[in-house]
Amino acid sequence: MRSRPVRGRGILSGTGILIILLAGTLAALVFPVWSYADRAGTGVDTLNAESVSTQYGPLSALDRDFITRVRLAGLWELPAGQQAEQKGTTEAVRTAGEHLVQGHTFLDARVRDVAARLGLALPNQPNAQQRQWLDTLDAAQGEEYDRDFANLLRRAHGKVFTVVAQVRATTRNSLVRALADDANATVLDHIKVLEATGYVDFDALAQDAATSSPPPLTHSPAPPGPTEDPGTPVPVTPSPTYTLPPAASSPPP
Repeated sequence: MRSRPVRGRGILSGTGILIILLAGTLAALVFPVWSYADRAGTGVDTLNAESVSTQYGPLSALDRDFITRVRLAGLWELPAGQQAEQKGTTEAVRTAGEHLVQGHTFLDARVRDVAARLGLALPNQPNAQQRQWLDTLDAAQGEEYDRDFANLLRRAHGKVFTVVAQVRATTRNSLVRALADDANATVLDHIKVLEATGYVDFDALAQDAATSSPPPLTHSPAPPGPTEDPGTPVPVTPSPTYTLPPAASSPPP
């Protein structure tokens, strides 16, 4: 008696092969998603490579850049505020200058304390662009001075405001988080008093924001090491009476 071929086995084998092929295709599609965060060159990989451990939490490259920017802001905006208290031709401009002096005196003390605790060196002079802005203000007189002061400082504060927000939203370091809170409140106050002068050109601000690219990181030193005395700040100022408090010499206990 001749046996009949079992056709069901052939059908089952074909179906099994099809299922295996579909499963393989799905795995190929899903695997890159699962493994992306672990691949070299991704955002997570870069974040981990540029972060260093501290007792206050990881310190990223953006965190270090932010600390440097806060210090640099004080090195030119505090003298600019002192000058506006003297050269401003309206009460609103002089009031804005007063707010800048008070705010950056406070922030400069805060950022020096944070940098000392993290073992980071800080700049002691404004950068080239900031020195150029101070030269512009030094040369201006009357209403031209008021207008230059309001617009230069408002543009600078607007750019740092976005950096503060990004740092506050992403930092894992408790010292940087607290500094960002203080910077956020101070910068917003300065933006408001500068706008209250009536000289801010909002169309120019919008065009500048639309055409400018994000500023590069300033490559602050890392990893943190022994704190060295960064010395006395040497701000470029229109008058020798414009000074800053001395830099911290050692980390507080």
